[in-house]
Amino acid sequence: MSNVPAGIVHLTDRSPQVTGSEMVAALVPPPQFDHATFDTYRADPQYPSQQAAKDLLLTFSGAGATAPRGGGLFRRREKSAQLKPGVYLDGGFGVGKTHLLAAIYHAVPARRKYFGSFIEYTALVGALGYQQTVALFRGADLLCIDEFELDDPGDTMVMTRLLGELVPGGTKLAATSNTPPNALGEGRFAAQDFLREIHAMAASFQTIRIDGTDYRQRAVDGHAVAWDEERYAEAIGGAPGLASDDAFPDLIRHLASVHPSRYIRLIDGLSLVGLRDVSQLTDQSAALRFVAFVDRAYDAQLPIRATGTPLDEVFSEDMLTGGYRKKYLRAISRLVALTHA
Repeated sequence: MSNVPAGIVHLTDRSPQVTGSEMVAALVPPPQFDHATFDTYRADPQYPSQQAAKDLLLTFSGAGATAPRGGGLFRRREKSAQLKPGVYLDGGFGVGKTHLLAAIYHAVPARRKYFGSFIEYTALVGALGYQQTVALFRGADLLCIDEFELDDPGDTMVMTRLLGELVPGGTKLAATSNTPPNALGEGRFAAQDFLREIHAMAASFQTIRIDGTDYRQRAVDGHAVAWDEERYAEAIGGAPGLASDDAFPDLIRHLASVHPSRYIRLIDGLSLVGLRDVSQLTDQSAALRFVAFVDRAYDAQLPIRATGTPLDEVFSEDMLTGGYRKKYLRAISRLVALTHA
């Protein structure tokens, strides 16, 4: 670790540029899922649907699912051929959907395969244009889409149209959607919402339901940690590598000047994110940009240290009861985890 640069930077001084080819190259599982496989997915015996999902996804991935007794190779191929080109993993928060999605990515023996969040794909369309994005993905073997957003009709339509152009060329699809964390079971399973919103592509997806309890329950319970000025300064100064230090209002303004597809570059090389003087957000556009930033920080597993309002209170009650509540609830759970990291 001695070669890791140390010091303090300001995210507001960074204006990263990302080319289309770099954005496509970044469509791989987040670092914490670099080694996610079907073997490392621990199916809970209390919820048989977890093992059933794993078995079906092994077949979908062509990763050597066992043929039925007395069948042989021909029977196994026949079973695989009956699977639809797309699978949708339908389950509550923290049952391992992203782990299984990454396992599919790693198991599919293909050269052209991609893994990204819904926002990464839509950001790519926004940056490159629809036709160029179609051309980039045409002929791909697999697209994995994590946290398919169901609350933006425009983006949903764009993604549905994109997928509709790729499937006839043989592209396999695997998706999850955003389900609300810590919401007392409300909206726990989103299959009907997903199929309704992508109605033009619904027949291409096979729903795989995954029951279970939230393995991150302890991490998402409680509140985000708010630091006092002295401890905050010590944390930033004592970071094991490069740390960022920004006033929260300044970062929020800066995010408006950076395309969301480039947020991953904002945090490039960091070991810790520091935010001073956090206050509750009142503008929905600013709040949604912050959600996208939190997603990238979570993917990179970057600890966050913050002063002011606890980060689990950064979204107003109106936001938490509005149309984007699922996004905000997911961001809150991730902020709680990152402030405890």
